[in-house]
Amino acid sequence: QVQLVESGGGLVQAGGSLRVSCVASGRTFLTYTMGWFRQAPGKERQFVAGINWSSRAIYADSVKGRFTISRDNAKNTVYLQMNGLKPEDTAVYFCAQTFRDDSFDSAALYNVWGQGTQVTVSS
Repeated sequence: QVQLVESGGGLVQAGGSLRVSCVASGRTFLTYTMGWFRQAPGKERQFVAGINWSSRAIYADSVKGRFTISRDNAKNTVYLQMNGLKPEDTAVYFCAQTFRDDSFDSAALYNVWGQGTQVTVSS
């Protein structure tokens, strides 16, 4: 049984930085694509970033140049470094896992999800 556990969320002022982490357990981490999604109240879950087994990364246009996704296979961990945070980045951030490594920017492609961590950006 795969488990994903996020951590590192919190409250930060606009313009600040935060790093969220996600630790995976239960199966071979390095062969899977990992993604970060976010969901604000009353809105649909939105793709933020994804990274495949070869560390090819893709980003939503809204976070390009500000967020960086990375993975440490030795620690079974994926990170999302968030810089230049804006109030509109406020959401619950979820990590997820998929076996897809070609196209991985849709929530429908992911079959394992963490419980989420809250990120709040004050203006």
